Amino acid sequence: MSRAVKISEELVNDAEVYSKSFNRSIASQIEFWTKIGKISEENPDMSFNEIKDILIAREEVKAGLVSEYQFD
Repeated sequence: MSRAVKISEELVNDAEVYSKSFNRSIASQIEFWTKIGKISEENPDMSFNEIKDILIAREEVKAGLVSEYQFD
């Protein structure tokens, strides 16, 4: 379910620029920033790249693009 939320015009303008760069809708760009920000607050020792890599890895697992590592 979605709800209307008032946000600044400046944030919308920034999101529009980034959304075009990354081929996302403005709403998806703001959701992405929100998700990263929430994860950052919950894990203050993690960098943006660490968070991004974990999110990508989770999606790779869901898509079946990984296999279990076999130790020798």
